[in-house]
Amino acid sequence: MIAAVAENNALGKNNDLLWHLPLDFKRFKEITSGHHIIMGRKTFESFPKPLPNRTHVIVTRQKDFTHDGCIVVPNVEKAIAVCPTEEDLYIIGGGEIYTQSIHLADQLDITRVHHSFEADVYFPEINPEIWELASEIFNPKDEKHLYDYTFQTFVRKK
Repeated sequence: MIAAVAENNALGKNNDLLWHLPLDFKRFKEITSGHHIIMGRKTFESFPKPLPNRTHVIVTRQKDFTHDGCIVVPNVEKAIAVCPTEEDLYIIGGGEIYTQSIHLADQLDITRVHHSFEADVYFPEINPEIWELASEIFNPKDEKHLYDYTFQTFVRKK
């Protein structure tokens, strides 16, 4: 899984992000490029166009939803099943998809935004009994980033 998450686990509001962090976008691109990305329909529709160099797998209950060049499936289990087993895949949101699939993940790549926001979509709680913080890199706010943030990688405990 990969997500940018506020201190209060906020992800977004009105189908939009709550912050603009260029280095987070760069990290997201570096991590997900060349891979299958799984997302809900609303997350997909929040993009101006499909993200380049990635295979989009869209989870939706809308039986008539299609989009050229994308794989559309009815649930997270089917989304995972259509992805190649020999390569990494990334679940990229939104909140409902994260909640439905966190128990299936083996790694969480989180950008922790050091601020709390009013939101209508939240990331599930990262349980320290299940997840171990493997690495973190703090980034202070600057002229392009309005908030301090930390790149965190969590791995599932054995």
